[in-house]
Amino acid sequence: MKHEDIKKVLSDADMVGSKSVVCGWVRSFRESANVAFLDLSDGSSFQKLQVVVDRNHLLVPPACTKLGAAVRVEGRVVPAYRGEGNDLDAENIELLGECPPDYPIQKKRTTLEFLRGIPHLRLRTNTFQAVFRVRSVAAQAIHRFFHMHGFYYINTPLITASDCEGAGEMFRVTTQPWNAQYKSEEEYFKNDFFGVKAGLSVSGQLEGEVAATALGKIYTFGPSFRAENSNTTRHLAEFWHIEPEVAFAQLPDVIRLAESLLKYLIRAVLRECKDELKFFDTFVEKGLIEKLTHVATSKFAVCTYTDAVSILEKENSRFEFPVHWGSDLQSEHEKYLTEVVFGRPVFVTDYPKEIKSFYMKQNADGKTVAATDLLVPGIGEIIGGSEREADLGKLVAAMEARGMDMAAYRQYLDLRRFGSVPHGGFGLGFERFVMYCTGVENIRDVTLFPRSVKNIM
Repeated sequence: MKHEDIKKVLSDADMVGSKSVVCGWVRSFRESANVAFLDLSDGSSFQKLQVVVDRNHLLVPPACTKLGAAVRVEGRVVPAYRGEGNDLDAENIELLGECPPDYPIQKKRTTLEFLRGIPHLRLRTNTFQAVFRVRSVAAQAIHRFFHMHGFYYINTPLITASDCEGAGEMFRVTTQPWNAQYKSEEEYFKNDFFGVKAGLSVSGQLEGEVAATALGKIYTFGPSFRAENSNTTRHLAEFWHIEPEVAFAQLPDVIRLAESLLKYLIRAVLRECKDELKFFDTFVEKGLIEKLTHVATSKFAVCTYTDAVSILEKENSRFEFPVHWGSDLQSEHEKYLTEVVFGRPVFVTDYPKEIKSFYMKQNADGKTVAATDLLVPGIGEIIGGSEREADLGKLVAAMEARGMDMAAYRQYLDLRRFGSVPHGGFGLGFERFVMYCTGVENIRDVTLFPRSVKNIM
């Protein structure tokens, strides 16, 4: 069906005076004795197109005035009767899709909680259309950034036999019937599709390291899955992950890359999503644009875990969870560091090895690893990364201390046997980044169909 995007009709001054056809969904209808107004959206723009109907010359079919109805409008583009941009003076209106009165998107009940129960329709609201335009712009910017910096885009397996984090929070992949009966676990998996225990990947990092040790600089951007029983506003069972890996890189290189990426993405959103950010700044998080601008223009701080704990211990009385050396930092600690102590994003480095993953490079002190978390004002941790352990003996010792199955990591260990080099990388949870850019507080509201504990709508 030939038609123009509403975004083009709204903003193109050269179209004024010309005839045009638009298609969209009715977002509101107003009428007086002589004039009626339809506000239309087709998803191409945050702004709605006002269709002006001279009731003395054109009769609007009643079905075309209902909220949610899909219509096709022919008319002439004119300067907006109020404000900037263009309107459309209607010459013909055709119903494409009827919408009955029980359409669930009604102003009086469209809370975020209500909309989570109708994920197939909630995208038609201002909030969710704005969220997903920001998400799309950010995704495009990710690919642009890495392409500009000479990285190769790698697709890592979604089905794997190894648990990257070593935490056992994987979804099992199986073709066995639900009532399969075997004498042992070994026999069960031997008769399964792959012949071994398999699961959905929690991260593409291990395979990413394989690619980085051949191509130099790579990144992955795809889904990850974690069967973590965390029913919180920050956890999903299926989420999208950006994971660069760089050969011949040490922790300072990882930190520089993470800072550059985050600033680039925020600047892209600030530049390309002005209307959406104004909406979020007004209705979701006051001061959002100022916060993002501050992050994009700040020089990020760097602080060791040990120094951070020393700072926090002096304020333990104010925290729900008191801090001590060896404890993991909670959100309240991360926010205090970024918002009170530093007033800007901060990389916390050199964590105790007991609270970090097996693959992180062990520091010379024998107590810490060359890891870093990037903490940002308003949310806390947004990026986690490290230099990877390149020494075969140290890596094997770390894995044995955790009781890990060495056979499942044979290929990973081979990277340390054959031409091992210093290398590192990090992970950025895409949904958490979108939350940060929009001010939306629940991660279920920045993904199309959220997968979480007891929820697969």
